[in-house]
Amino acid sequence: MTVFSTLRTATRLCRHASIKRYPVHRPLPHVMHRSASFQSPPLRSRNTVAPSFSVTFPSLPTNQTSVSSLFHQRAHFSTTNDTIPTTPKGVAQFELNPDPHIGKRATISLTTKDYPGALAQVLSLLTENDINMTRIESRYGQNATQVNFFIDVDVPANHRRVSQVLQHLKKYTLKATMVPAIRVPWFPITAEEVDSVALLVLDGGTDLEADHPGFHDADYKQRRNKITEAAAQFRFGDSPSIVDYSPEEIECWNIIWRKLKPLLFEHGCPQYIEAFEGLQKHCGYKEGNIPQLADVSGYLYDKTGFRLRPTAGLLSSRHFLNGLAFNTFFCTQYLRHHSVPFYTPEPDVVHELVGHAPMFADPEFAKFSQEIGLASIGATDEQIEQLARCYWFSVEFGLCKESPSSNVRKVYGAGILSSFGEIEYAMSDEPEIRAWDPRNAAKQPFPITKYQPLYYLAESFEDATVKMREFANSLDKPFTCRWNDVKEKLYVDRNVQREERKKDDFGEYIGDA
Repeated sequence: MTVFSTLRTATRLCRHASIKRYPVHRPLPHVMHRSASFQSPPLRSRNTVAPSFSVTFPSLPTNQTSVSSLFHQRAHFSTTNDTIPTTPKGVAQFELNPDPHIGKRATISLTTKDYPGALAQVLSLLTENDINMTRIESRYGQNATQVNFFIDVDVPANHRRVSQVLQHLKKYTLKATMVPAIRVPWFPITAEEVDSVALLVLDGGTDLEADHPGFHDADYKQRRNKITEAAAQFRFGDSPSIVDYSPEEIECWNIIWRKLKPLLFEHGCPQYIEAFEGLQKHCGYKEGNIPQLADVSGYLYDKTGFRLRPTAGLLSSRHFLNGLAFNTFFCTQYLRHHSVPFYTPEPDVVHELVGHAPMFADPEFAKFSQEIGLASIGATDEQIEQLARCYWFSVEFGLCKESPSSNVRKVYGAGILSSFGEIEYAMSDEPEIRAWDPRNAAKQPFPITKYQPLYYLAESFEDATVKMREFANSLDKPFTCRWNDVKEKLYVDRNVQREERKKDDFGEYIGDA
């Protein structure tokens, strides 16, 4: 971001910051995370999802200390106008440095008098020293004539330019210093890191419940075991293994195909139909053949950059949604038991390849899905639950208009498209239909063992993405991020250090029963 582009807006906001009050029971670190963010524009590439510009200047809860004293306690040092060291006394250099995967970051804390133009002078110093700002926050101090700012920049704390800025800031500010990177729970940054969470399976695979149709079928369980073992051995960059499906499984596929295909072409949205026809042509979607994950994943990657990553079973809501941020969809390769072709107690290859895969070939839907994933990075458990509900009522059970000007509703949700019974029910007059609103969907519980009593109808995927992005930007998180599909990693706007990842961090399914 060029500083000049935000000088006028930032100066005005310095004067007219909106005030929010937060519950007094919130722990202090969460107070520090509330931010006013000026985010740099995203790199323009095939799958980059641009975060919206959002600004919030909240106040501290009345029973908490001022931010100035908060950072004094946190950094274990004080500053004066006489001396502004590059590495403050009592703070090790490593505390100022971000996580190596985050890149070059530093955080400058300063206090100024509250008058028009004060922030403009500060920002002009960044420009003069060729320092790019990635994030800026403001906090009211206890003194009514003062305001505190915390500025994240893309230059390391020990760089000469940062030292020069600090030396000059004492001419315009009351206090100025460096503060340590913020410690946050581990989250994936690179595609390789997110790939590894596919091994953290909560349920499924070979662990069948006694009421599973295949529980007493030794041959079926043995085939599933081979598939789950292959998924466990998969590593980023590999091609999914080729599964040798049995004659019984192929016949099960045929029964489902004959029943489901006519309904898909009748009720699937135009984007789904177009993609489905492409998969028929290039990936062997037909009667007598169960498509292979490797072929479908390669086709989707060429279309939108999305890839299918085999997993052995159910993942936690957090890990699953995190994958979407990296254009990665975790999916299974085993098929439901052939004795009950129209029933499965878990996602199977029909649900994954017939329900989900075609939609990931559509660029707008791919952006929408990634938006949910990006929102899940750094989210709290409560926010993950909200995002899981948004995912459920859209990617899994979403409806959309045939076109923005049409009143004809079509299906794009995988949970509907992979079930002929759910298609017929969703297209009937029985369920409630609401306009797509992620804020409403985030509060809406859902059943998982019966047809959905409620569906959300999107005007278009573009409109759905805008609304999802607006909702995502309203979530109070310690940082924001964007995706770079060239380097296949996330760019984080804040100077953070991730906590060490726990090897047994399986997480949990967060959602409704």
